[in-house]
Amino acid sequence: MNCYEHTFIAKQDLSESQNKKLVDKYENIINKNLGKVLKTETWGLRTLAHRIKNNKKGFYFHIKFEGDGKTIKELEKNENIDESLIRFLTVKVKKHN
Repeated sequence: MNCYEHTFIAKQDLSESQNKKLVDKYENIINKNLGKVLKTETWGLRTLAHRIKNNKKGFYFHIKFEGDGKTIKELEKNENIDESLIRFLTVKVKKHN
């Protein structure tokens, strides 16, 4: 299995419970598709460097996990259609610290 770090930014107007559901949703997608979530971090509300989709701020979340290409494909497919996300990025790393 490969190691990945995945960061996504949610819209600022989401409530705390909505943010929790969003994180749980993506953790479940990783786990259902042969992945294993190692660590989830909430970086909180941050100001964006420039406006993205008319948003000045966003909630940042970071997930460290192990998986394969199928895991990434399914995760990003779901994020592409999610209206509550501003941006997401998955990076393959050699190993987790």
